[in-house]
Amino acid sequence: MQPFTTLTGIAAALPIPNIDTDKIIPARFLKTIKRTGLGSALFHAMRYRPDGSEDPDFVLNKEPWRRAQILIAGPNFGCGSSREHAPWALLDFGIRCIIAPEFADIFYNNCFKNGILPIKLPQAVCDALAEDARLGANARLTVDLERQVVVRPNGEEIRFEIDPFRKRCLLEGLDDIALTLAHADKIAAYEARRRAAEPWAVG
Repeated sequence: MQPFTTLTGIAAALPIPNIDTDKIIPARFLKTIKRTGLGSALFHAMRYRPDGSEDPDFVLNKEPWRRAQILIAGPNFGCGSSREHAPWALLDFGIRCIIAPEFADIFYNNCFKNGILPIKLPQAVCDALAEDARLGANARLTVDLERQVVVRPNGEEIRFEIDPFRKRCLLEGLDDIALTLAHADKIAAYEARRRAAEPWAVG
């Protein structure tokens, strides 16, 4: 998993409440277990017209926001069914940070496991950041995870809270597999002891 330290990038405003995981990536695109190639299906119903062409009015189809790395979202973002493809699609598109007043719990947890930083901030603050985002490429936001601040284009720093364990995992790029492999020596020692003590129980 790619570490998340400091990100300075274009932010796109999508302040729509209750965007569920089916809107993030429709179920018909969940046929793969690969984490790549899903960015083209992100927000499919909103990004594309019935004929498959891009909707020019959708924010991620416009310059400079089609290069956004930060998403300013509405409340209850990521609600609906549990699907890890949702953060996969966001990450494949290029989104590394989502800022919203609140997130659905499962989606929120899945973001951390895939290298995306979800930040909870009050609605009024999200509204101000959405206005910043609408200014385009000349008004980039900076997200500093180590210091736990979002820096607005005017220099104002907005502090956010994050669980210390999740913060460490993002800073060091540790997903669940990497966390397990960090204890590989202890796991191997345990398996050796078990083989010696209970050889009949080990295949």
